[in-house]
Amino acid sequence: MKKIAVIGAGLGGLSAACRLARDGHSVTVFEKNDRPGGKVNLVESEGYSFDTGASLVTMKHVFEDLFEYCGDDLEERIELIPLDPICRYFWKDGTRLDASTDLERTQTGIAAFAPGDAGKLGDYLEDSRRKYEIAERTFLARPLNDLSKLLTPSNIPDLFRISSTKTLDSHNRRYFDSEKVRQLFDRYATYNGSSPYRSPATFALIPYAEFGLGAWYPKGGIFRIPTEIEALARRHGTEFRYSEPVEEIVIEGGAVKGVRAGSDFFECDTVVANADAIDTYRRLVPPEHRRKYSDKRLDSIEPSCGGFVLLLGTDRKFDQLAHHNIFFSDDYREEFRAIFGSLTVPEDPTIYICATSRTDPTQAPDGCENLFILLNVPYTGVVDWESEKEGLGDSVIDALEGFGLEGLGGSVVYREAITPEDFETRYRANRGSIYGMSSNGILSAFMRIPNRSNEIKGLYFAGGSTHPGGGMPLVLLSGKFAAEMISEG
Repeated sequence: MKKIAVIGAGLGGLSAACRLARDGHSVTVFEKNDRPGGKVNLVESEGYSFDTGASLVTMKHVFEDLFEYCGDDLEERIELIPLDPICRYFWKDGTRLDASTDLERTQTGIAAFAPGDAGKLGDYLEDSRRKYEIAERTFLARPLNDLSKLLTPSNIPDLFRISSTKTLDSHNRRYFDSEKVRQLFDRYATYNGSSPYRSPATFALIPYAEFGLGAWYPKGGIFRIPTEIEALARRHGTEFRYSEPVEEIVIEGGAVKGVRAGSDFFECDTVVANADAIDTYRRLVPPEHRRKYSDKRLDSIEPSCGGFVLLLGTDRKFDQLAHHNIFFSDDYREEFRAIFGSLTVPEDPTIYICATSRTDPTQAPDGCENLFILLNVPYTGVVDWESEKEGLGDSVIDALEGFGLEGLGGSVVYREAITPEDFETRYRANRGSIYGMSSNGILSAFMRIPNRSNEIKGLYFAGGSTHPGGGMPLVLLSGKFAAEMISEG
């Protein structure tokens, strides 16, 4: 039995803690904030509830596997409601599309504005399925501690099949002529905080995860997920120490000896760092123990995009909205040039709205909406968010009224903004990024910080900044990989 400290009660840390405790280890979780979930957080005020992080459950089998491994049943703990449409898309010329798991319905919707592309959707999603299945067996099924283990003679043909040498946008242009349809599928690069014009076409596997495997909403809100996983970990004996930030990972002779939290030294032989991996190395590991991850190298790693969040509680309904909604910009390429090039807020941003009250009326007062609004923006460093956030929020409301949400501004009774600087402060996210590091490069999706340190014995990583990447199911897998390596010794 090992004595293990988990740093961070985000989904990666919770996943690892559950599995390790189930395997019989002594597990203690240290969390700087006062609740579990990490970026999967919750704001409640004046009868409105807002999930402030992830907003969609995909790859449901990953969640089910965690509960099953720990002798429990996901569906007995959380009611998952299938979403249809998966998402409603809006363009400024009045075009609207409901994307559905029903292929024919989606094709009919596309045919209304891009008849030449409707018939190509089936082939595109079939290719997405093949990419997903290849990635599942080569990339999503195991830890990736060394790129050379991926670039084996048996794997290289599969890497070409999942189009890792092309960008997502160039892949989508092979299938679709309509700029609107390409924009729809280019958007999946943002699921990892990246640009479709620089990230690999590997991300064309993501549409299958939604269209093929389905999308769900947990009744009561996304925050139910970390709440129930934390309870699962407690049932197996995990101890949680909230509002206790770890200040140092103590290392002697190249091996973990414990962690320091305030004046307390907690002796252990294994650490799972669920905090941002770059922040963990920079802040918790002394430089002499991380020659491979020097400050210079850490500075060179491009963060993912940041997020500007606007929470609006309204005193009326907006029936134009579905549960998930995207309002597209006119120039998608220019939007990403601003985000990753000039590091400025796009003048014409794409706007995402999650209105869980459309599915779950308990999330807002009767006759009202809880609108979680997200813009992809640069990581911290250029924008003065304190001076910009109020005006940016106003411009977002104006833009949405232009899309047809007339009277939105006058209906707001609750408003709060969350900026990349808040992400950096609350979650120690590297430069305020949402997903840790970007995947803006041909092999970048495969080059995240590995789940096990190659320099420090007993140090493991879980979370969106490590393998296999960001998003709830992948973060749960990162915790699984860390736990398996620890238990296997």
